[in-house]
Amino acid sequence: MNKSIYIAAFTLTSSLTMNVAHAARDYINVVGSSTVYPFSTVVAERFGKSTQFKTPKVESTGSGGGLKLFCQGVGVQSPDITNASRRMKASEVELCAENGVTEIVEVLIGYDGIVLGNSNKIARMELTRKDLFLALAKEVPNPDGSNTLIENPYQNWNQVNPKLPNRKIEVLGPPPTSGTRDAFSELALEGGCKKIDWIADLKKQSKAASKAGDSKLSSQLKNQYKTICHTVREDGAFIEAGENDNLIVQKLNANSNALGIFGFSFLDQNADQIQGASIDGFEPTFESIADGTYPVSRPLYFYVKKAHVGVIPGIAEYLAEFTSEKASGEEGYLTEKGMIPLDEERRDAVKQDVKMLTPLVL
Repeated sequence: MNKSIYIAAFTLTSSLTMNVAHAARDYINVVGSSTVYPFSTVVAERFGKSTQFKTPKVESTGSGGGLKLFCQGVGVQSPDITNASRRMKASEVELCAENGVTEIVEVLIGYDGIVLGNSNKIARMELTRKDLFLALAKEVPNPDGSNTLIENPYQNWNQVNPKLPNRKIEVLGPPPTSGTRDAFSELALEGGCKKIDWIADLKKQSKAASKAGDSKLSSQLKNQYKTICHTVREDGAFIEAGENDNLIVQKLNANSNALGIFGFSFLDQNADQIQGASIDGFEPTFESIADGTYPVSRPLYFYVKKAHVGVIPGIAEYLAEFTSEKASGEEGYLTEKGMIPLDEERRDAVKQDVKMLTPLVL
């Protein structure tokens, strides 16, 4: 009897929550990634002009910040959609579930490259991922050849690599809550870290320990490897410049010696002012990101609460607009903003999942 009353009360409360959402908000609320923000904004503006629905409200909070807001619960008090420049983590799915967000629709929208750009007033930088690790990691291998680490001593680029200019290491980048920062750490820093054999062996040893059934040792080795490869120096060479990529571009114009980390779309939109460094011999271009030769590229997503579809007006129609050929296709208006589209087969699969509101399974 008590169980029946509890279930009925819970159902009524959930229904009331969503009815309040319907009554109190008649527009879509979108948060999340600063990289996806310009694409989402363009879709929102076109959607507002071409349909009977209100223009969605889009905020740039960073991928991590957006997912945290998204996972607060179901109803008017929380966002309907969050943009992300990385895939949702298992821990974030668990947080959502704890707060009643149990059905999440994942929408892969395209690809983006992470650029290290500088003012085009000076020469383009030619970097490797190993250069980036040695320049920006908190601890680096001891130059004496021993398999030990020391606090990063490098102040100028030519100390990292004699082929690089004798110029102070100054890199403006996003904070830890940013998906761009996550992807840069994984693709660029770890990509360079793995070039150092004894550090790469830590990951191999972790896998071997796991296979041998020693989960504790495996976890220790894995954490040690990740700490070495992902921890950024805090002595001023790396400068957190917030989630606003436009602000980074402005600072690069003011300081031609500095480099900035941001998505390819911002390079594309500001090509008259900044240029992208080559990484491992490949320049960040539409073509090199699309074919996978540019080594620092990543997928872009947004996530939708299935419980809000059909309650907050226009969500299904917004999803249809975002995944349409005119928006996300090879000749779509989002490619004009610098987004690298999915291939036709992948686009068709995403459209089908969106149409069916297929829940995310990691």
